[in-house]
Amino acid sequence: MKAISFVYNLLWGDLFSIPLPGGSSIGISLLVLLLIPTGVYFTIRTKFLPIRFFPDMLRITMEKGKQQHKDSLTGVQTLVVSTATRVGMGNMVGVVAAISVGGAGAVFWMWVTALIGASTAFVEATLAQLHKEKDPLYGGFRGGPAYYIHNFFTKGKKARYSTLAVLFALSGLLCWCGISQVISNSVSSAFYNAFHIPPIVSTTILVILAAVVVLRKNATIKVLDIIVPFMAAFYFLITLFVIGKNIALLPSMFHRIVSEAFGLRQVVAGGFGAVLMNGVKRGLFSNEAGSGSAPCAAAAAQVSHPAKCGIFQAFGVLIDTIVICTCTAMIMLLVPEDVLQGLSGMELLQTAMGYHFGYIGVVFTAVALWLFSFSTFVGILYYARPNIAYLFGDSWKAQTAYKIIALIMLFIGGMATYTFVWDLGDIGVGLMTVFNIITIVPMSKQALKCLDEYSAMKKQESESGKLVAERVEAN
Repeated sequence: MKAISFVYNLLWGDLFSIPLPGGSSIGISLLVLLLIPTGVYFTIRTKFLPIRFFPDMLRITMEKGKQQHKDSLTGVQTLVVSTATRVGMGNMVGVVAAISVGGAGAVFWMWVTALIGASTAFVEATLAQLHKEKDPLYGGFRGGPAYYIHNFFTKGKKARYSTLAVLFALSGLLCWCGISQVISNSVSSAFYNAFHIPPIVSTTILVILAAVVVLRKNATIKVLDIIVPFMAAFYFLITLFVIGKNIALLPSMFHRIVSEAFGLRQVVAGGFGAVLMNGVKRGLFSNEAGSGSAPCAAAAAQVSHPAKCGIFQAFGVLIDTIVICTCTAMIMLLVPEDVLQGLSGMELLQTAMGYHFGYIGVVFTAVALWLFSFSTFVGILYYARPNIAYLFGDSWKAQTAYKIIALIMLFIGGMATYTFVWDLGDIGVGLMTVFNIITIVPMSKQALKCLDEYSAMKKQESESGKLVAERVEAN
């Protein structure tokens, strides 16, 4: 336990603090130190990709993907898988925690983190596309950080393993088992609060339904194709209703977000560091950019150009934080402050929903959390596929064994209020990020070259289109 605590604090704890006026300080953790400068670097190198290519994000999402192989995925389907894991507890529990500790200003810094992280998501997803390989077990393609890390460090030599790639794959499998426990614990708690259903009942139902999906060969994508768009759209519509009901309060809400993000009151009160770092940390946790999770799905896409897959995943980061996380923030911030005074965690969100919708709001929160958590579990097991294959080869036994272990963890998590596996999950995602970042920075030249090729191709198509139009007009 001491070893686990040491590694956890090394990754997530403050390595050093930057003092601020009024007695405040900004604590900088190793992961923030890695992810923020990397995100800024990639944003500059891609010439502000989230802004420059935003029209392309919308356009290629609307394109009808062509599958040359029946088991391959379209770019949109890989976006759905990655969104399934991003649009989960981080969007509800994470946002609640950020606002509980950092106030409304934390939301602003979550937005900034998403804009920075989108470029990192582009680089890692494009690298996954460039280094993908055929999947003889599930069909289609597979890949991800374990594969491009392997190729980078073996330099084309025939080697079964690369040390850093093995460490990444192990960290990922550790992380996803830990997340399984957190998922079921959140669901059982929410259902007990809303319906007084014993944890053993809600957890057993969750595990049985999850087993039916994940133990089948390719049911994962079919289920996510239905659940993810539905739950994201419905959550968005609920937020629009809340906004419409409280439209007169919107200007004061946005003023509060911006003023508390930079406000002198927070600096003088010594709380500016909490506002800034809670927004940044929760934003990084929610959108997963840089952790290497989403590239495990991105590699499976069959797209006309590798850069398109990177653009898909950059768009996924924006959907997660700018849209879905903002929905949760608005639901909370459009409630009078005195109503939520002294509350924290899910109780805070359920109270906010109760304020807007009465008891049905509490019920909706439990159901939404169940759907978000279920899709997250299904999504992380999809992420596990290529990493299990990298470690154990093309083995159905290994694939099934990990799924059974994850289902057991899902059950245990619903019964227990705390286990050390949760900390192992946080350690896992932290180690994944470290191994991924130290690889994608030197490898980023490949992704940036790919982006330049895509931009040149777009320019050529645009010029050809103009030329054709001019000839038609002349005739």
